[in-house]
Formats: sequence, structure tokens, C-alpha cells
Amino acid sequence: MVAGYGAENGLLKKVAEIYEWLDLQIYHNSDLAGKCDVCGRCCDFVNFDHHLFVTTPELMYLAANLGTAELKSMVTSWCPYNTDGKCAIYKYRFAGCRIFCCRADADFQSELSELAVKRFKSICKEFQISYCYIDLATALNTFAGD
Repeated sequence: MVAGYGAENGLLKKVAEIYEWLDLQIYHNSDLAGKCDVCGRCCDFVNFDHHLFVTTPELMYLAANLGTAELKSMVTSWCPYNTDGKCAIYKYRFAGCRIFCCRADADFQSELSELAVKRFKSICKEFQISYCYIDLATALNTFAGD
């Protein structure tokens, strides 16, 4: 999944730039972004009634930074990277994880998500890779061990 699309051609750098941009948007709009209590409940997608979708470049970024052997399957409703209520991949977490806060303004989250998706689509076009916007469980269960 990652071969040929590493840091040498800039894909990973572009994903990191989107994540930095998202973090800045959230920081500068903290009144709309909400304050996370770091409780980890939103990582239980079924019980929290929350859906996390990820894109191809984000999966590639995670795999490149963790190593493909560290991609975990998702066998329950919990994100497999939630360890004792904390995110084990916080530095490399997906755009949806960065944007979502249970007490944030839904319109702000939606608009920010749409802008991020457009940027991820442009990366796919630039690097001529297939664009997928897929739920986390399907993505991880498909690519874990790839």
C-alpha cells in the first residue's frame, strides 16, 4: 500500500501539511472546535454512535509512520489504537479524529471535514492513486498486514 509513495515523492509531507493545517484551524477556532476531555469514549464508534471515515493518503501516512506490520485489525467497535482510554497513535491520528469533538459545533466540523477531504482528493490526483473514503473498520481490516 505504501510502496512508491513515501516521503521521497512528497505524499507523506503533503498529508502532514494537511494535519498541521487542521490543527491550526482547530486552534484558531477553539470556540467552535470544542474542548476534548480526552475520555476516549468517541473511540467506541458503535456505542458513541460515531462513524470515522479515512482516506487513502491517511492510511498510507499511518502505515509509513508506524510500519505496515503495526497496522491493527479492528475486531470490536473500539478503535484498536485506543489503549487504556488514550490514543496510541495521537501524533499520526486521522483527520476525523482531529476534527471531531463531542462538544463542538457540528457545522464547523462538517465544513472543516469537507475542506480536508478536498485536500486529500487532490493528493490522490497529484500522485495518481485511487481515492477511497472508507470507514475505519473496513480500512484497517482490509489493509492490516498488507
